[in-house]
Formats: sequence, C-alpha cells, structure tokens
Amino acid sequence: MTLINSNGNQKVNSTRQTIEIILPDGRVYTGKRGSTLADLLKALPEWDNPPIMGAVVNGELRELTYTIEMDARIRLVTMEDDDGARIYRRSITFLLEAAFEELFPEVIMTLDHSVSAGGYFCQIVGREPLTEDDLELLLKRMREMVAADLPFERQVVPLDDAIAYFNSKGLDDKVKLLKYRQKEYLVLYRLGDHRDYHHGYMVPSTGYLKWIGLEAVGEGFVLRFPRRGSPKTISPMPSYPKLLSTFRQYGNWLQRLGIESVGALNEAIQKGNIREIILVSEALHELQISEITQQIAERSDEARIILISGPSSSGKTTFSKRLSVQLLAQGFSPFPLEMDNYFVNRDLTPRDENGEYNFEALGALDTHLFSDHLKRLIRGEAVRLPKYDFREGKRKEGEVVQLRQDQMIIVEGIHGLNPDLLPDIDPSSTYKIYASCLTQLNLDRYNRISTTDTRLLRRIVRDARERGYSAQETISRWDSVQRGEKEYIFPYQENADKLFNSALVYELSAIRRLVEPLLRQVPYGTREYVEAKRLLAFLEWFLPIETNLIPDNSILLEFLGGSILHDFKLWGS
Repeated sequence: MTLINSNGNQKVNSTRQTIEIILPDGRVYTGKRGSTLADLLKALPEWDNPPIMGAVVNGELRELTYTIEMDARIRLVTMEDDDGARIYRRSITFLLEAAFEELFPEVIMTLDHSVSAGGYFCQIVGREPLTEDDLELLLKRMREMVAADLPFERQVVPLDDAIAYFNSKGLDDKVKLLKYRQKEYLVLYRLGDHRDYHHGYMVPSTGYLKWIGLEAVGEGFVLRFPRRGSPKTISPMPSYPKLLSTFRQYGNWLQRLGIESVGALNEAIQKGNIREIILVSEALHELQISEITQQIAERSDEARIILISGPSSSGKTTFSKRLSVQLLAQGFSPFPLEMDNYFVNRDLTPRDENGEYNFEALGALDTHLFSDHLKRLIRGEAVRLPKYDFREGKRKEGEVVQLRQDQMIIVEGIHGLNPDLLPDIDPSSTYKIYASCLTQLNLDRYNRISTTDTRLLRRIVRDARERGYSAQETISRWDSVQRGEKEYIFPYQENADKLFNSALVYELSAIRRLVEPLLRQVPYGTREYVEAKRLLAFLEWFLPIETNLIPDNSILLEFLGGSILHDFKLWGS
C-alpha cells in the first residue's frame, strides 16, 4: 500500500483493482481491492504504536480480517480505545479458554469480574484452585500459542447447530442463553479444536496477544492484560480483599437464587418467577443497608461523620436516603452536608491538561474549610455553612447550623475515601462507605457483564428523563467520566469500612425497554453510534420485564423514575 495525493472524492470505478482508504487526518492510502484491514493498515507508521485492533469503516466497527471492497473512510481503533481494549481482552479470554480446556479438560473455569489494574478474576468450580505450578503451566501454554501465531477462524453457523455443539460439550449455561436468542444464527470463533462465541470481534490470530499474565488471587487467579493508558505494559496489581469479598458475596447470593447466568434469569422470567427474583434481590439490598446501619450504630460514640463515595450511576443518592431512613429507625438523626458547596471560587479551580477547569480534582474543593466545619459541627458548635453559586462560580454564605449529639453528618462525594480530603480529622471519627454496581451475573461462564456497561445504561435512562440529554450526549461524556473515576475514585475503594453493592440481578431486563429506543436514536456515522449499536446487541440477550413490578424504594428507580425517595429530605437538607 502506498501513499497518494488525493482529495478523497473520486468515484469508484468497478473495473479498478485498487481501493482508497481515507484517514481522519486527511491521509489517503491505496491498496488492492479485497485486501483485509490488517493487510492495508500494517503499512501505517502507527500500526503498532499503540497496537491497532480494528477500525471503524464508513461508520461501522470492523475487525482486522474484514475485507475492503470499495473506497472507505477509516478511523483506527487501537488498544487505547474502549473498542480496541475490548477486542484485545475478548481475544485473550478466548486464548485462555483454549489453553485451559486443553490442559484441564475435566475442570470447569468461570470468568467472574474485572480487576481495576487490568485483569479478569477467574475461579475453578468443583475442585481445588489451581496451584502456582498449574498457573505456570497454563501461562507457558498460552505463550506457546501466541508464539505460534495461530489463526482465529470466524464461522457463522445456524443457531440449532451451535446449540447442539454446546449441548455435546455439556455447557448448559450457554444452551440456556441461546434458547432465547432471536436471531437464527450465531458467530463462533475457532482456535484449533476449541470453539466458542464472544459478543464482539476478535484479533486475527494469537500473535497479536503479546501482553498476558496470570496471577493467583484468593481462591482463584487473575488473567492479566494491559490497561488502556499503557497498552504494552501490565501494571502491578494491588491487593483488593474488600472488593473481592463483595463480588464473592454477590456470587453466593446468585447461587442461592439459582440465577448464575443470564440464561437462568431468562428461564425464571419465562416461567413467571420474576416477581420472587425481584423481591429477594431487593431484600438483599435492605439486608446490606441494615448491616451497615448496625455497624454505624455500634461506632456512634466516635464515628459521627459518614462518608459515601463511588463511581457514577452507582445509586449513591438513593442508598444515602435509605441509609438515613435506617439510621432514623435506630434513633439517630442524620444531617446531609453537600460537598459541592465547598468548591473554591472559579478562578482558583485547577485546570486539566487541556486547560479546562477540572471540577473533579481534589484541589477544586476547599478541604481546609470543609475539615474545619466538620470538626466544629461534631463538637456541637454553630457553623455558618457555605452555599456555592455555580452560575457565578463563587462561594457565598449559607445557613447557620448547629447539630445535636444524636445527629450524624452524611457526606456524599467522589473524594469521600481519599485520605487527603480530611487530613487533620481523626479517621476513627469517620465511617467510610464505597457504593458501586458490582454485578457478578454473567451471560455464561466465559462471557462477563461489564459493571461499567450497567452503569452507563442506568445513566442513559436517567439523563434522558431528568436532564433531557440524548443517548448520544451521555455516551459522548462517558469517557471523561471514566477517566475521573480511575483517577479519583477507584484507587481509594479499599479505604472503605464497608462496600455496598447496588447491583440488582434483574435490572438489565427492566432497563431494556426504556433504553433501547434511546440508543436507536443515536445518528449513524457518529462515534457514539458504534457504542449504541454494541449496547443494543448486548441487551438482546435479556428478556424484558415490566417495571411496575419494582418496589417504589428500589435503587433502580433512581434511574428509571418513580422512586418514593425522590423527594425525601432530612432536616436541614
């Protein structure tokens, strides 16, 4: 493929043996008609920096084995992009499957949840966990397969044939899931004798998967891969025992419910058992909140400041209100203190690398004033609180508040678990809660549900209902939201005294009917269209349910609307 001078507007001649691809920066390349994306893009100077995983071709995401038959506008998708990272992670999971089933053919492995440092937690079912020697053997085999550069063969097969294949392998979770598939075909990938489906594209061959690792953690192990920001490096993995315990707890709940995969959930919906599933799921939320309330009550003599943090769309607002109700029932009177009122004046707000105001940075808050007011409030002193005027970008004087001895302060904000938020307050006087949507429900043993996707779908529905945002607008902002979470929230999650898991096993079935029309309105040809199309395909795996079955104090109704807690206010709020 060679670089040519062209305005990119010439007509396609059906007898021409070459095609042109036009990049966003105006470069135009020519190559042989019918070439794969990989063959065309390997000539680019940026082919491996960062590694290219696919491309958006005339508005549609395509894998590298896709053949180009006509002139095309192309946007590269690399390991630094969400879609590129997904292609790499999906492919490395497929590699793990193939190597594992070759070495341990009688053992069941499940892929459970993501690890923030770059990885997926895996566990073994029905026998002892893998030993260090087992993991070394498995990693060695995976690296041998990478060195051999084995092809991933894409196959489109009739759905009945796919079901028969998985039946023959004894993979009941996959058979249950495919039972409710609406399309009459399924895309399978083959690696040697191993076949499976994955919900999205793969790399062309194992040779692309150069950065891999396996690490023993708890009763399982973590499949390691690079994070988006460092696509050729596997980051050190910090300890995360509290988060791991929360995931395991939710997994145990799903086992007790008998809903360990989406196929099982769909089966329960089909049999008319969804009302019971909803009631038990909501009861498990109430149980968590009750346990947290009891712990706070036991520490009430010293811990009068409750700090709540967590990523976007985790249900923190409804959780804090339900926690307040439980505290009231225990004889305490919570006082909500808004952290946003402690923003510094606009001219003192730090800026990001693009020169824009960074309201998510800790420096955007007057932490000294915030800390001083908290200390004075818990001593019982009268304090004039600030009130931030967001239109003028200035802090003004607010109401005077004086708390009683039976009152606790509840503070919700992204920096709640950051030790630098209250450096001169004794940690024993605070109780810290991390709230997040930590789903353990997966499509099947090898196809996990991203907690990030669940939060995004929640936010799309809420933004449309409360703020009038289109799905395109919400999706366009999501990358910035995630960057803030990775910098300001996730590093501190293990500082929490307690983690609250806001995931509900039935929620994607409830969200589906509301979010699908919003996603279908995303215009074709936009960057957000590719993401909307992916989410729509993902939602097809869930049978929809009616939202009128959901209790009126459910965290899910914070996003869907109709929550009885929407207008709930404590004294002074």
